[in-house]
Order: sequence, then C-alpha cells, then structure tokens
Amino acid sequence: MKKIFTVLVLLLAAATLFANGGGESDVIKIAVVGPHTGDLASYGIPTVKAAELVVADWNAKGGVLGRQIELVIEDDVCKPEVAANSAAKVVGEGVVAVIGHICSGATKSAMGIYNEANIPAISPSATNPPLTQSGDYPNFFRTIASDDAQAATDAEFVAKTLGLKKVAVLHDKQDYGKGFADFTVEALKGLGVETVLYEGITAGAVDYSAVLTKIANSDAEGIVFGGYHPEASKLVQQMSQMGLDIPFVSDDGVKDNTFIQVAGEYAEGVYASGPMDTSANPMSQKATADHKAKYGEDPGAFFINAYAATIALLNAIEKADSTDGLEIMKALRSNYVDTPLGSISFDEKGDAIGVGFAVYQVQNGAYVEL
Repeated sequence: MKKIFTVLVLLLAAATLFANGGGESDVIKIAVVGPHTGDLASYGIPTVKAAELVVADWNAKGGVLGRQIELVIEDDVCKPEVAANSAAKVVGEGVVAVIGHICSGATKSAMGIYNEANIPAISPSATNPPLTQSGDYPNFFRTIASDDAQAATDAEFVAKTLGLKKVAVLHDKQDYGKGFADFTVEALKGLGVETVLYEGITAGAVDYSAVLTKIANSDAEGIVFGGYHPEASKLVQQMSQMGLDIPFVSDDGVKDNTFIQVAGEYAEGVYASGPMDTSANPMSQKATADHKAKYGEDPGAFFINAYAATIALLNAIEKADSTDGLEIMKALRSNYVDTPLGSISFDEKGDAIGVGFAVYQVQNGAYVEL
C-alpha cells in the first residue's frame, strides 16, 4: 500500500511538473520544507530565513550555474501525515533539492518520495539515526549530528558532571523523542546509571502530574526527556508546582528560546543539548548579523545549521556543474565547504563530518553552553 501511495504521489508530481511546462528553466528551484505554523514553527521559520539570506547573497553574485535561485516554501506542520503531501507538492513544482524537513518523523515520511525522484534533501535538525543508518534514504543528508551522538553527550553529562546514579527517562512517543530516549537509556547503562522509570507521555496533553508522581515516588535523582518544548515547558512547570526539585535534562528539541519564553521562570536551571556553539566563527558572526539586519531579531533554533545546509547544497550544485540529483549527491560527499559550522563534508551515509553537540543550561533566562 505504501509503495502504491508513493507511485501515485510521483505520478501527480510529474503531471503537475508537465502542466507547469517541465524541462529546463531560467531559475533553479530549491524547496524549504518544515513547520512554518503551529506550536513548532519556531523550529522551521529560522530555516526559511537562513535559506533566504544565503540565496539572496548567491543571487546577487549571479546565482548558480548562471541561473538565479528560487525558493519554494512549504509548510509540513512537523506532522508525518502532512509531510508526504508537502513533498509531493514541491516535487511537482520542479525543485532540484530540498532544505528540510525539520522534525524526524516528518522527514522520514517525505524521504521516500524524494528518493524515488532522485532529489537530495538536507536537514538542519532531523537527528533520528535510522534516517542515515538504515540505508533506506541515500538521498538524505544533515548538518547536525544524530541522536545516538546526542544521547551519548547527555548521558556523559548526567553521569560525570551531575553525578546521578538513578534517573527517570520520559519521551513523547514520537520518532525523535523516543529515539533519543532509547539511545540515552543505553548510554546511561554503559556509564553505570540506572533507569528507574521509562515511560512515554502523550504530546499535547495538559496534565502530566500522574507520571511526575510516579517519578517522585521512585528513587530517581533526575529526569531525562526526549521530545519538544511544548511538553517540556509543562513538565518543568508541574515539577515545580509539585515540589519535585531534581535536574531536568533534555535534547535539542528543547534547546530553543521558545521553551524559555513559554516556560518562563520554570525554565531556569534546565539542561538541554544542542549543536555546539560556533559564534566565534566569522561566517557565523556574519550570518547572525545579516539576520539581525534583515529581520530585526536574533536567529532562532537551527538557523546556523540551516545556513550551512544551504551553502553546502549550492556549493554541490556548482561543483557538480549540474542540477541532476545523483550528481549533486555525489558532490556533497566528495567536497568540503566552508560554512558557519566550519569546514564540512558528508560521509557515505549522509552524516555531516565535523559537527557535534554540547550541553547548555538556562541561566538568567538564556541558554549558556557549559
């Protein structure tokens, strides 16, 4: 059934492309797909802005392969059931590559469609390991390390820095959150830390007091959470209201200023992993300054990773001297390029070479790298 659906989607995309004229165009179309509305828009909109800034810079210098670059922006609301349709739509628009998706579940839902069309996709944020490690998506690349690396970073922090011996591990039952939680449990075990409670919570629920009561009645010395900021903000608030005063450690789905804004005073002291700080990199400084100049505010989550992804993609098109997807993929794997993340390339699986995670803490209303 899934194969039939994919074929139908591709036929629809081909029909749309034919209706739009098909063939060589005077522009090169690149899609930017992610959550641009809804609770998780703060993860997707920074990627749109990053792509806009990079493309404007390249277009001002003549574009790529002598053609101007046109962005096709599509909202998948971070939902797998929407992402497949979003993918079909941009394929029908005639894009040669994709920046996105943002959430791992949505990315997984869309990648088969892009793969059938030989369209490469580079995500700044989809960290679920099977996206590269399963071998199912040779067209997938990312400018962020995977969740097994992130889990190892968090587990080492829990064991060696916080010195905890027993923890509760929660997740939101989604591909990203559960995947991170599973890898964290294994990494903690290897460091001699016992998981005394492992449980999934329902994303979007209002009250998490039942599971927090379980944790309070256990021997847990801290909580590790796999998921996104809407649930994390409720958890830390309800922890405080219950008097459950133990460390809360989470992932890059929580390492976002929106979490601090929503959780307010309850965010203080929370730990979360995220991409390593590259603010000393001159390209990172320029990207941030350009963002402030155009949009009047600091960039949001995954902006630098998305900026790097867009540069890497355009460089690959230029090096390949082609808009053929397979040639672009080959160029991504065989060339290093200077980005705000440093000089990066991609291994055979599609993982970025030269990126990693760090742990941050909310201190005086802002995330500080530890």
